[in-house]
Parts: sequence; C-alpha cells; structure tokens
Amino acid sequence: MRRLILPVALAATLALTGCNSTEPSSPAAGAGVDADADLDLPAGDADGARPACPFTADQITEFVGQPMVDQGNCSFGDGKGVALLSVTTASRLAGETTYDYQRQQADQIYQDVADLGGDSKGYLAVKDIGAEAVMIGGAGSFTITLSSFERLGAQSDGYEQALRRLLDALPR
Repeated sequence: MRRLILPVALAATLALTGCNSTEPSSPAAGAGVDADADLDLPAGDADGARPACPFTADQITEFVGQPMVDQGNCSFGDGKGVALLSVTTASRLAGETTYDYQRQQADQIYQDVADLGGDSKGYLAVKDIGAEAVMIGGAGSFTITLSSFERLGAQSDGYEQALRRLLDALPR
C-alpha cells in the first residue's frame, strides 16, 4: 500500500498543475496537425475553392422542361413534393478524394453508368426513376442528382439528356 502513495500523489500533483496552466497546449503530432478538417483549402488555391451553386430555378426549369422552385442550398423542387434536383458542390480536392467511392456506389444503384470522358473526370448514371452525374474539373466538383421527374422518366433517355444539358452548363 505504501508503494502506491508516492505514484498517486505524483500523478495528482501533475494533473492539478497541468489543469491550472495558462500556456496553451501544443497539439499532438500526427495526421491531423495543421490539416483543415473539411478538406477545403484557402480560396486562392485552384484545387481548394468550393464553387457556389451554379444554377437558378429558372435555369433548372429550362434544363428539365418543367417548372421548378428554389428550395435553398442548391436544391430545386417541383413545388408538389415529388420531383427533386440537387447540386452538391465541393472543392476539386474533396471531389477527387471521394470520387472512387461515389463511382462504386453508382455502379450498384443505377442501371447504366458511363464515364464522361474529355477534360473533366466524372460519370453519368441513370435508372428509371432517377439519375446522377459527377463532374470534377478546374472549377471544382459537382454532383447532380435528379429523382421522380415524371416527364423525364417517360422518355427512354430523358434523364440522360437533362443531365447532359446540366453538365454542359457547369463552369469548367
């Protein structure tokens, strides 16, 4: 029992003096030191700038061929709670980081998935009630998701055509 008194007293003394310290503690070394938690770099870095929403409700209406309303945060709906189009923007670095996982998920969820080709990295994925496209380029990363558009679903390639119009209008 006497052997435990000295270590316990020493530990308590260190803990108490450490808690009352006015000097800031330095971070522990490791992968998180000096890393930005959300992977977005300063705006001056071409790979780190997160782009703003590239579309208005009027533009979306034109691309999908039916009236759409802005629901905020780059999300657009038909006003009836059925059709939905959303655009998620991210820095190019963030898009590159998650691309392989997104592509793998698209292969499991959608009936047809095709790479975009050209200067931009990305894919276009379509199924009967929805579609998704990812494009990563110099302006950033964009993920476009469409679901439950009756008019687009009625055409054999309606979703694909709408997505291609949207992709063509994105900043490069």
